[in-house]
Amino acid sequence: MRRFSFSIHKKVLVMLLFFLAVSACLHGAIRQYQFRAAESLNQENANLENTNSNEEKKYIRWVEFNVTKDALQQAYEYDTAAHDTDCPLNWVELLSYLAARYGGDFSRYKASDMTELVQKLENGQTMEELTKDMEYYAYYRQAYGAVLDGMVGEYQVKENGNWTVKYGLKAFHPIARGFPYSDYDDFGVSRSYGYKRNHLGHDMMGQVGTPIVAVESGIVYHLGWNQYGGWRIGINSFDGKRYYYYAHLRQDFPYAKWLKEGCVVQAGDVIGYMGRTGYSANENVNNIDTYHLHFGLQLIFDESQREGTNQIWVNPYQLVRFLYQNQSQTVRDDATKEWSRTLEFRDPAAEEYLHTS
Repeated sequence: MRRFSFSIHKKVLVMLLFFLAVSACLHGAIRQYQFRAAESLNQENANLENTNSNEEKKYIRWVEFNVTKDALQQAYEYDTAAHDTDCPLNWVELLSYLAARYGGDFSRYKASDMTELVQKLENGQTMEELTKDMEYYAYYRQAYGAVLDGMVGEYQVKENGNWTVKYGLKAFHPIARGFPYSDYDDFGVSRSYGYKRNHLGHDMMGQVGTPIVAVESGIVYHLGWNQYGGWRIGINSFDGKRYYYYAHLRQDFPYAKWLKEGCVVQAGDVIGYMGRTGYSANENVNNIDTYHLHFGLQLIFDESQREGTNQIWVNPYQLVRFLYQNQSQTVRDDATKEWSRTLEFRDPAAEEYLHTS
């Protein structure tokens, strides 16, 4: 009897040991699978982080735009003069070439440098050949294109009842023709309301009610009160690269009555009126000492740059000087007290946006 009992106990013990061995192997296999799965997941996350990191490095994070009015004018004149020739020229490419040559410092600008470049292009050399050894040309072409690409091109005006296609400057000065103003290069000077910061725009001092004009065609993105800018308008360019900011507009009657968020404006349209609102959390308050327009130009290469600490605002002072040659002629409606442009104008970019949207 004892022998039989011992035999049963032995079998149970063997089975128990076998079960424990199998469990250990199974547990080890599961642990190994979990480890490999975690390792794989960690690698995937690392790859994703590297991919995201690489993607973040692809867009431009800073632009200093200090192209002089004279350089802008010379490049523009070469562009328009060559438009219908066998050797068309692109004014942004001309300026980008010089920027790569000057290291972005246009205090070194000489008209003869651009003339020499144009002569090379007219003699058959291509911009690709001339810039193949320029490390930063591609950067400046993208950066300067973000500032200037929408400003020169074809447009239509109505003359004697007929629409005429023209080529040239289709961006306008932000203040309507015939209205006096004064200004200086005040970009980057100190501001203290709310918190200490730099002035990221250009102020033009003038008379209350001066018609403010859309510099470029685009889409109204912001319309309303901001405690810093008062009554203000924000307009996106159609390519999404430029955000135009018009601030400190008139108390009680800041905007053109037809203006709404999401609507399309054409370059040269009257969009608002000069005032001195702002520097208040309460709406419709005049807390600015001097009537003026604050005009700002923000570049957006990625939507993450629109808000927060990664914003790119460029100095528009020289650009405003350049645009002075193209001011919008306006007329007042005494019944509504509104101003509007006198020249009927069509921007193909606006027409295309309206058609596709």
